Amino acid sequence: MNVPEELRYSTDHEWVSRDGDVVRVGITDYAQDALGDVVFVEVPTVGAEVTAGARLLEVESTKSVSEVYAPVSGAVLEVNEALAEAPQLLNEDPYGEGWICAIRMTDPGELDGLLDAAAYQALIES
Repeated sequence: MNVPEELRYSTDHEWVSRDGDVVRVGITDYAQDALGDVVFVEVPTVGAEVTAGARLLEVESTKSVSEVYAPVSGAVLEVNEALAEAPQLLNEDPYGEGWICAIRMTDPGELDGLLDAAAYQALIES
């Protein structure tokens, strides 16, 4: 499984890339592999307030429907509109073109509660 060193991870298999007080969010390679072929992504609404640990959106695959949880609290600034036409981007490029949304954090300290790459690797191997 691909676990980029520069990202932070939730125990629910979301990744976060930080740029100041804004984070880009997606699902991990492990999560997309477990889901199977993604056929639909319900992206959040721009402007929506989200809470860390609360439901952010749903992803539908050929195997099941799964919830994705917000790794941090804040306001959704941007969503990946490409996922509406090409939900398979979550499978093909989960850390690149398959990103889900950008969130302006209300509490950057929440990042301290996320896992680094080594801790996430240990989680998925256990």
